[in-house]
Amino acid sequence: MGDAPPPPLMVAHDSQKHARPSPHGAEANAAGRKPKGSVTQQFLGVFQYSRRAVELVWTSSKLLTILIAALTLIAGLMPAAGAWIGREIVDAVVAASAAVSAGAEPAFTLVLGWVALEGGVMVVLAASQKGLSVCQSLLRAMLGHRVNVMILEKALTLQLVHFEDSEFYDKLTQARREASSRPLSLVNRTFGLVQNAISLTSYAILLLAFSPWAVLVLVLGGLPAFLVETKFSGEAFRLFRWRSPETRKQMYLETVLAREDYAKEVKLYGLGPLLLQRYREIFSLVFAEDRGLTLRRGFWSFTLGLLGTGAFYGAYAWIAVETVRGHISLGEMTMYLLVFRQGQSAVAASLSAIGGMYEDNLYLSNLYEYLDQPVGSEPGVELVGPKPGDGVRFEGVSFTYPGATMPAIDNVTLHLVPGQSLALVGENGSGKTTLIKLLTRLYEPSEGRITLDGLELSAWDPAKLRARVGVIFQDFARYQMLLGENVGAGDVEYFDDEARWREASQLGMADTFVTDMPDGYRTQLGRWFKDGRELSGGQWQKVALSRAFMRTAADILVLDEPTAAMDAEAEATVFEHVRNLTADRMAILISHRFSTVRSADHIVVLDHGKIIEEGAHEQLMANDKRYARLFTLQAEGYR
Repeated sequence: MGDAPPPPLMVAHDSQKHARPSPHGAEANAAGRKPKGSVTQQFLGVFQYSRRAVELVWTSSKLLTILIAALTLIAGLMPAAGAWIGREIVDAVVAASAAVSAGAEPAFTLVLGWVALEGGVMVVLAASQKGLSVCQSLLRAMLGHRVNVMILEKALTLQLVHFEDSEFYDKLTQARREASSRPLSLVNRTFGLVQNAISLTSYAILLLAFSPWAVLVLVLGGLPAFLVETKFSGEAFRLFRWRSPETRKQMYLETVLAREDYAKEVKLYGLGPLLLQRYREIFSLVFAEDRGLTLRRGFWSFTLGLLGTGAFYGAYAWIAVETVRGHISLGEMTMYLLVFRQGQSAVAASLSAIGGMYEDNLYLSNLYEYLDQPVGSEPGVELVGPKPGDGVRFEGVSFTYPGATMPAIDNVTLHLVPGQSLALVGENGSGKTTLIKLLTRLYEPSEGRITLDGLELSAWDPAKLRARVGVIFQDFARYQMLLGENVGAGDVEYFDDEARWREASQLGMADTFVTDMPDGYRTQLGRWFKDGRELSGGQWQKVALSRAFMRTAADILVLDEPTAAMDAEAEATVFEHVRNLTADRMAILISHRFSTVRSADHIVVLDHGKIIEEGAHEQLMANDKRYARLFTLQAEGYR
């Protein structure tokens, strides 16, 4: 074919990739998000996705979300309750020891009662923590599936032009990586923040009895580590978005090196070591960036974390001195030290949760930017046209691929009526396949319009329009499914109908080799799954032809190089089937074999997207121009 743009994912060797600009400057903003407003506004702005994430988790499982909330509340209250009971235990032990020293009866019952109560609190705490773990694990699986389904559902609504855009592939890659885990992570952090807030409130109440300054020291001690973690979370995210093309190149190289459809050429041409070296180079580049970030993050986290440690031991000394002075009891000292240590952990966990929520929101922005991707105009709703039997009209149609400077189709006008066959002829890149993609609404014209039965294609209901078209492209899909399902894919309503498989396979001549398959139409094709069988190129092409013939209700049959892998006799048989089927239908043929093209009712010769000749075979031969010259050259080759 050659008239479609190159695939969006190209593995070109970039000898200058080590000299790329840093992701921390303006280039990073171009690849990621351009900062606007103050630092505070930027920080708070990314939390816009929190509400959507919570809604997503809630709709995934209301029961599990409620259970997590309840268990979070319990887990938040138990540590402070344990610390308070610990104080009572120590004071009860001190009082009992004093009673023994005074020769009185010690209050063992009181001591043991407090111990039993603390044991019960610890059991409840352990149960709530284990329950949280179980609920989060179940919700993680459900949410991961839900997000992946949302991503795939969105993919079904996108136009072909999106999938031919490398920047879109970056966005899709970013959305799929970590997107399934980030919503639950965000909600878990939110619940964790609530849990720590509850714990901190209870700790603060206990510490206020000692000194309000102790509460202030507790809070301020964790701020430095929080600030450094937040800074590096943002930096890690910018790095993540900046290197999406490298990630895709690695994924592509893995596919080339480990897939059966590439294995033959990789081995025969000795490409393995070369491609593996490129894979290593990409890893080295990515790892160097990760290593630098990790080392900086670790150094500053440790250095500023020492401030929090210093704050704790300063408070430790303060409490110890107050105990020695007799201002607080031994039990109170034990409680305050425990509360301060646990409080410091809760402050650190709270600030870490906020930083983590910030990071989660950054990654969720990828998911929601993908899900919010515009999909173009609203689909039409019409089921019939105002002029039944008018057929297909191209009226001044032009189309230019995004990013291209020259149109692939330039001012094309033609008319195809029922009962007529049309052949498209031209060199690779002349626009033949692009014309078919416009007819099937895989692309929208840049200029002009295309009508069916007098109604513009954009006004047709997409499902109804595509039900009227049976098409096989040269680069047809080879599904790793059952042989019959590969045929049935041509009409989803009869996807599992074996009788229809057989009828279509007879027309597409796939039935000639199905009898040789171990399980007939139930044979697994491809090598990805157990007992899969591989077909030859010609056999696959017959399967694809049969797929096109599945649409018995279609009145437009499009065959784009459908017999390139077949011999001349098989090709003649296929087109005989096509002629028999087009008594009241329209057929569009693309072929490089002029023995096939000459039988069409109308022939259009394309060059660089423009129609340069059209007419019947005899008329074009009499004109003695491009068509006649190509036909003569090919005919001489068979003499």
